[in-house]
Amino acid sequence: MSALSAIRSVVDYESEVDKITQFLEKFTDGGGKKQAMEVDDDEEGIEMMAELTLGEPQQKYKEVLQQVANRTVDTVEIALDDVRRFEVENSGGHPPFAFNSSLAFRIENNAKAYVELFSKAVDKMMPEPDASAMEDPEADVLDVIFQARRDRDRRDREALMGSGGKGAAAAAEAGPGGAADAESFPAILTRRYTVKFIARAAQKAQAVREVGASQIGRLVTVRGIVTRVSEVRPAMVVAAYLCDACGSEVFQEVKTRQFMPLSQCQSARCVGNRSRGKLHKQTRGSRFVRFQEVKLQELTDQVPMGDIPRTLTVHCYESTVRKLNPGDVAHIGGVFLPQPYTGFRALRAGLLADTLLEAHHVRPLKKRYDELAAELTDEMRARLAQVEEEPDAYGRVSRAIAPEIFGHADVKKALLLQLVAAPTKRTRDGMAIRGDINVCLMGDPGVAKSQLLRFVAKVAPRGVYTTGRGSSGVGLTAAVMRDSTTGEMVLEGGALVLADNGVCCIDEFDKMDEADRTAIHEVMEQQTISISKAGITTTLNARASILAAANPARSRYNPRLTPEENINLPAALLSRFDVLFLMLDRPSAQDDLQLARHVAWVHTHGRHPDDPASAGIDADLLRHFVASARARTPLLPRAVADYVVGAYVQLRQQYKAALAPARAAAARSAIGATTPRTLLAILRLAQAHARVRRADTVASLDVDEALRLMDAAHVTLDAQPAAAAAAAAGLYGDRRQRTDAVSAVFAILTRSLATARAAAGPAGSASLPQLSYADVLGRVRDAGFSEADLSRCLKQYEDINILQTNVTRTRITFVSAPAAS
Repeated sequence: MSALSAIRSVVDYESEVDKITQFLEKFTDGGGKKQAMEVDDDEEGIEMMAELTLGEPQQKYKEVLQQVANRTVDTVEIALDDVRRFEVENSGGHPPFAFNSSLAFRIENNAKAYVELFSKAVDKMMPEPDASAMEDPEADVLDVIFQARRDRDRRDREALMGSGGKGAAAAAEAGPGGAADAESFPAILTRRYTVKFIARAAQKAQAVREVGASQIGRLVTVRGIVTRVSEVRPAMVVAAYLCDACGSEVFQEVKTRQFMPLSQCQSARCVGNRSRGKLHKQTRGSRFVRFQEVKLQELTDQVPMGDIPRTLTVHCYESTVRKLNPGDVAHIGGVFLPQPYTGFRALRAGLLADTLLEAHHVRPLKKRYDELAAELTDEMRARLAQVEEEPDAYGRVSRAIAPEIFGHADVKKALLLQLVAAPTKRTRDGMAIRGDINVCLMGDPGVAKSQLLRFVAKVAPRGVYTTGRGSSGVGLTAAVMRDSTTGEMVLEGGALVLADNGVCCIDEFDKMDEADRTAIHEVMEQQTISISKAGITTTLNARASILAAANPARSRYNPRLTPEENINLPAALLSRFDVLFLMLDRPSAQDDLQLARHVAWVHTHGRHPDDPASAGIDADLLRHFVASARARTPLLPRAVADYVVGAYVQLRQQYKAALAPARAAAARSAIGATTPRTLLAILRLAQAHARVRRADTVASLDVDEALRLMDAAHVTLDAQPAAAAAAAAGLYGDRRQRTDAVSAVFAILTRSLATARAAAGPAGSASLPQLSYADVLGRVRDAGFSEADLSRCLKQYEDINILQTNVTRTRITFVSAPAAS
């Protein structure tokens, strides 16, 4: 077999270090007049604008190195756009030149190696710390230790040189910092910084599945959602040992996940004395760096049809740890590297290897509300002030929520108040009173409930969208997983944990299993998730607002039934929603005409019609408006508190009147019930409205708006029990028309009963009226209905004790016989 041919690298890394040193010394940024020039950015001919800085600019990286020397920063971030710009400015006036022959191109394609080259250049250029930094007694502890070790090493070498013999030869060969000196400090041990690269702005963020083997070792940017974040653990980069024979300290640099510890001392003294001292690991002298593992998953819009989302492991070191939380959507730039399997997995995998991304730069796409409020630009501050100073800012901003959807003005106002929320209060004994507002949208299909949910999930800084059918109890709360790094059992947060301090949108709420819905009860009121499984007992925070959408139990909403029977959700769960909207699809000539024109405009022009009221308010301005509103904490005056108490007592009296025996049939629904949770809902809505008004105190008009929203949500709800009562009255003589199958079948039963009574005469009135099941089934089929419709009708009216059927289903007996129709 012929030997493999050795290929010599065409890159001179010594000259590369000189170029890097020149860049760090001479690069300037800002402070002077800029002159634009066009250069060729890559081999495809894409042009970029390079800016020549004139005047008295600032030396960006020299200032960063001074901050590193002063111990104020610990990261040197190198922007490849700066490297490219420096090359253009110092090209001798002969641009353009190809990007693939530039230093920035070589850094991008071999980022891991250039981290070490930049570190060498920084070591050469590292300035002395300022006098103010040296005055700190805790800032130079390591410097004193290192200097003491260097002085001791120098004395040992001088003693060996004076003694002569093999020890002197070994000491002379080692020299100060020589390669043969086992006690020499690794460069990474003395560095108080890490070098990170920031990818070019022109580099597009890729999906996880788009990063392939051709990009191994390259600097790439990946976009995705964070699903799991491990704890921050120390990772060893330099292992220190102490020799029990000569007392020397030996250092071993660790560059892989597993390493073989040293056992015998190779210092100059042990070599000179021909002794093999045993090394003992010293944890205090070793160096550890902060390490965190992050799981990045593809977004929904990046997954092809019929495929499942892929996941990429991201390793974060030092300054990149604690930058991401589960649920964050982020751009992560880093080096794409292979990771060989270890242990028994290596035996099974053979030549296969896993891949990971070593993070260099992390940029969350959705910032928290406090970050948005703190990072307002002058332009955004002016736009925000213009909107807030308008008298109807509340209505105008609410119309900017899902402008593609026609109508639903009150629903959009409730969603705006949900985004703004009320301040969370904490009592002296530590009990927290939630300020997040929970909203439930119920109604017919096709009224844009899902689109409203998706818009809110997109606008909220931490918005998670899920469906009831595709979510399990552990999927919403937390699941127990095995950590791939340590093998321990850890908790992985579900949708509600990922939406912490945000909004969790749950579509198809009625399709969830009952066992899974019970997991939401604690979250909606206590905003915590109690876990006790697999030996883990803890409480997770789930401070999220719940926005749920539920469809009727049947294809259409049946006004004859109560909302509980239509939605098929327990009252204990529905009472936890602050606002419940019933969105019905009722035919109306004027509304249908406006809706059709709106939909036709959107499909024709590909955008929503221009609304003068909400013009100029985009999603970014909406986020800043919500962030600015959430920064306020309006107080509740005593007079307004008394006003709220009076309104609540009045609502309770109205609810008590509804429970009268004469209206018992109409009061079966607990959805419109007034409970103590209703009082808390009024207070939350009023405080959220005060935040929107930029008020420091809650006024009576805020309470009126809260009551109006709740009344608007209950207008259709209150009509449902009345319809049920009217239907119950129809059993005893009401001849109103019914269009649903159950009511039509019952009308057939009523007519059949009247015919049987007429045939029996006065003698048959003493006994309970009965009908033959076979005769009724024939009449039902003749009317165009099925036996299933008859069975549903019998079951529903058996539940309310109107009629009964025998075991063999041959006779239908009316317990409370209706009058003849």
